[in-house]
Amino acid sequence: MARRGVGTWLREGVWEIPLRRYTALLVTLALVAGLGFAVRALLHEDRSCAPGVSRPAGGHECVGVATGPYDFGQPRLRDVVRAIGRENDRLRAGGYVTVALMLPYTSTSPTSQNDIRHQLQGAYLAQYQANHDANGERPLVRLVLANPGATGAHWRQTVDRLVAMTASPDRLRVVAGIGQSTEANKQAVRELTRHHVPVIGSSITADDLANGQRGGDPFPGLARVAPTNTDEARALASFAKVSAGRALLVYDRPGDPYTRTLQESFAALIKGSPFESQPFTPPADRSKEGTTANTFRQITHLVCDTPRETDTLLFAGRHTQLRQFINALGGRGCQDRRFTVLTGDEASYLTHEKDLDRGALGRNLAVRYTSLAHPDAWTKDPARTGGSAADSAALRKLLTAAGRGPMGPVGSVALDDGQLIIGYDALRLAVHGIREAVPAGLTVPALTDVGLQWPQVKGSLRVDGASGWICLDVHGNPYDKAVPIVELTPSGSSRFVRIAWPEGKPPGKECLPPS
Repeated sequence: MARRGVGTWLREGVWEIPLRRYTALLVTLALVAGLGFAVRALLHEDRSCAPGVSRPAGGHECVGVATGPYDFGQPRLRDVVRAIGRENDRLRAGGYVTVALMLPYTSTSPTSQNDIRHQLQGAYLAQYQANHDANGERPLVRLVLANPGATGAHWRQTVDRLVAMTASPDRLRVVAGIGQSTEANKQAVRELTRHHVPVIGSSITADDLANGQRGGDPFPGLARVAPTNTDEARALASFAKVSAGRALLVYDRPGDPYTRTLQESFAALIKGSPFESQPFTPPADRSKEGTTANTFRQITHLVCDTPRETDTLLFAGRHTQLRQFINALGGRGCQDRRFTVLTGDEASYLTHEKDLDRGALGRNLAVRYTSLAHPDAWTKDPARTGGSAADSAALRKLLTAAGRGPMGPVGSVALDDGQLIIGYDALRLAVHGIREAVPAGLTVPALTDVGLQWPQVKGSLRVDGASGWICLDVHGNPYDKAVPIVELTPSGSSRFVRIAWPEGKPPGKECLPPS
């Protein structure tokens, strides 16, 4: 047999079978590798939403600290977030410090979202004012948004990020806002202040989310713009002349920091009342409806069973339950009797609330509450001290400027819920503390030095807020702060009634808290 050459072997396909095997093996390996990458991608999916913001494992909310113009998927925040982004972009690295506004930006409640937008607008106006009307004062202020989740459940992730930003080029120096007085926010404030991060509560009013109330300062470095529930209740009592025999208390059981301390404050006002206080139990998430509407229908029967001289209903609860209570009262059997519901600042959430039965307010029923601020307070009830129309006008001037030119747009604006005003004042206090803490010859204060400024914010060092003078005691609480009494109207807005004062009268011109 003749010997075959290499060419003959190749032509006859002797190598064809091994080559096909090698090719198949390579294809199989590629498929396995691709499958492995796919599995790893599924197991380690990208949960980021924006710089500084991500979805925690098992969660769908984007939480954390947005260091860029991110609106957390909320269209109504878009304009003001973009305005903040433009202001932040003009700041040069090394020439600013950061202030975080911590609020539940992913809340699904339209009412809460309106309040968040307004408070964010106020904070932006204060930022712009600080950076453009500072007469050369430094440092400039960068504003970022911190979201602990709709209910605050992810506060730990957000707080950890905020603490890390204090030692980074962000140079975070204050966390403002906080939002409602809830257990989650209480834990967040405790952890922030444990790490020496100064905190300014804009709308927190619970007595147990404050220093100096029951001895000691559990939150060192915390300052507040709003009065405590006790101070609000004292102001309300001085205005309404509440007496034990003419008032019935309706309260949230077991309550949260806000409702519990409001209940305690109201109970103290009517000590010795002949009527048993009436509890209701809402869902753990008090923005939900639950079954409390049925409880309130039953309570209205008890309201009508009281003697005719009883004309005041003290309500210690959140705004969702307040709305249900008002709606139930609108259908009460004794509509020939006039009642006034008195409650805390949560009622401001019902301004423009579409599910509120406005007709109930025309059936011998008035709803009055202590607002954190109101645009008419200093024009319709000018006090000689404690605040001024000029301080309120300065904010209005900024709002006018925001409607045109480089400042705006900032989105739909409203002042009557007080949130924009209080957001503005909280950031002004933050700027004041930051700049007062700057050592001579430097432009940036040490983190711990900012919180040390709060006890000196009084007298000539007070902050002249649009909500009234901010004079802090040694515990960081506002002294004898102006408390606007406001009434819900059938038209869907609110009506300013009068300024009331925790001390029964405005502070002296020196605004120095007593010992």
